[in-house]
Amino acid sequence: MVPLLFMDIYVNGVNQLSDLEIDKINKPYLPLVSGQISFTTGVIIVASSLTLSFWLAWTIGSWPLIWNLVSCFSLWTAYSINVPLMRWKRHPLLAAICVCATWALIFPITFFAHMQTFVLKRTTIFPRSLIFVIIFMSFYSLGIALFKDIPDIDGDQTFGIQSFSARFGQKRVFWICIFLFEMAFGIALVAGLTSSSLLVKIVTGLGHAVLAWILWYKANFVDLSSKASIGSFYMLIWKLLYVAYFLMPLIR
Repeated sequence: MVPLLFMDIYVNGVNQLSDLEIDKINKPYLPLVSGQISFTTGVIIVASSLTLSFWLAWTIGSWPLIWNLVSCFSLWTAYSINVPLMRWKRHPLLAAICVCATWALIFPITFFAHMQTFVLKRTTIFPRSLIFVIIFMSFYSLGIALFKDIPDIDGDQTFGIQSFSARFGQKRVFWICIFLFEMAFGIALVAGLTSSSLLVKIVTGLGHAVLAWILWYKANFVDLSSKASIGSFYMLIWKLLYVAYFLMPLIR
């Protein structure tokens, strides 16, 4: 968790360092744009976090963990920095691939491999539970990838970043995201019902049905003209995912 915490600081930090002008329009409250932190301080924090992340992973000695960090560093550096062949966030397909690859492939596979091979000293396997998480997160992370740009449409259009929201409109992308989230919860519900345990069927089935209902109910009250309303719903998406994380281990 600690090496990944530092990598997360690097990923978010390098994105903010690269997006100073855009964030003046989209997110003027961020520490760099608002002047709470200087650009130089931001660079020091980002560089230090990256160094600590790799140093800790190398000290721990887990290759799945090291590959996790190398993959995240490579993808999200390419996503953010404005150099030739990089700045993938300008291209909606590449931007979505970064999010989906991280949450649906890199995280579940390397975390599982770290626990399985490095911590528990067991042979590498690819169980049904891991396959379920990958499928669930493929739908959910794609929804997140599309949704995160909905409130940023003004700055993206100004600086030529052709996000899906900028190209197809906020409302259409919003409801596509809701469909993807509901598909993820539906897959989880069905997967839970295939369990041999009656208790698991009840807990996972009812749990994911409630999450899906909350999402749908709240979606109907989102005001797409209000950044505060969109931002509040975006935070709800993450909260629902965190609740789903507690249900995932039951589906085996």
